Amino acid sequence: MIKRIEENCKKLKLGKTLVDNIKKIELTDKYEFILKLFEMEVEHRDIQRRTRNISSAGFYAMKTLADYSFTDITLPDKINIVDLKSAEFIKNKENLIMYGNPGTGKTHLATALGIEACRMDFKTGFFRTASLVNKLSEAKKANELGRLYNKLSKLNLLILDEWGYVPLDKEGSQLLFQIISDCYETRSVIITTNLEFSKWINIFYDKEMTAAMIDRLIHHSHLLLFEGESYRVKNSLIRKAS
Repeated sequence: MIKRIEENCKKLKLGKTLVDNIKKIELTDKYEFILKLFEMEVEHRDIQRRTRNISSAGFYAMKTLADYSFTDITLPDKINIVDLKSAEFIKNKENLIMYGNPGTGKTHLATALGIEACRMDFKTGFFRTASLVNKLSEAKKANELGRLYNKLSKLNLLILDEWGYVPLDKEGSQLLFQIISDCYETRSVIITTNLEFSKWINIFYDKEMTAAMIDRLIHHSHLLLFEGESYRVKNSLIRKAS
């Protein structure tokens, strides 16, 4: 009997998990049995989908909010920690700009919020900014830019880490500007940077494009200030030894 069930599950593309769950359920009422079986299958598919979301997002490391301290972060009045953790800013298509010195926890928080977003079924993409620009440039050379744009357009949250760490050439700046323009009022962006707005001209070199970029990003944005000491310096082996 189980063998025949397995064969029919395969034909219906229901997967082996359903058969495994049949063996686990100890209910005699047929309706309760079927309901429990369906609930277990739905839960399994939810877990699988969220796992795929996290896997395909491109995170460089797995970070969580469980042990994260907001002590040295100044939040604006219009958003709080609960809003961040519940992805309220994504639901409202708002942006987060995380500004502060290197090592103060910007990437950790951006990653942790991105992983939480994946678990809430928001499609998320994590990129180091220079890496995304390289992908865009390579896609343009290969005549595949439209395909990459289409892929990015399906995201609910785009995370651009290390914004401004590497100056961009004219083409790279234009390609990145197009991405930011496409995100405007359609999806959320998180940017981590140690560069104040007045110095963004050093990344893009074009004054008008820089102004337009800032205008689109800050219109629906929250600025988070990271004012603590570098975590890496604070916990370095050299400092501990001294």
